[in-house]
Amino acid sequence: MTYTVIVTYTFHPDWLRKTWEERAAYERQHIRPVFERFAGEVSVRFFDAEAFSARCSDFMIFETADLKSYYFLIESLRESPVFRDGLVTFQDVLIGIEDGFRTYEREMLAPPPSSSPAPATA
Repeated sequence: MTYTVIVTYTFHPDWLRKTWEERAAYERQHIRPVFERFAGEVSVRFFDAEAFSARCSDFMIFETADLKSYYFLIESLRESPVFRDGLVTFQDVLIGIEDGFRTYEREMLAPPPSSSPAPATA
């Protein structure tokens, strides 16, 4: 089963005061290694939202079959300087299963296979 997780977050003014070069260097040193460490288990896409939302500046969409790996990725981010230095704050975390109801129907509502013995042939 594949889980999709949407995480909304906001960069704080201290991040925005950094030059583009400083941000790129900071990302290479502190952020990218966290995502690379979990690249085989968790995929992630990044989106800018500040022009469209007052609630958050950005959001990420994760996909994984392994919630433990996702959890460890998030914990690793929280342990990184980007959070320790107060440069980013998470707002919302939403998790879902694409077409989960179909899996439920298939696995839980389908009639069980017949367990009666086959009739004897003469």
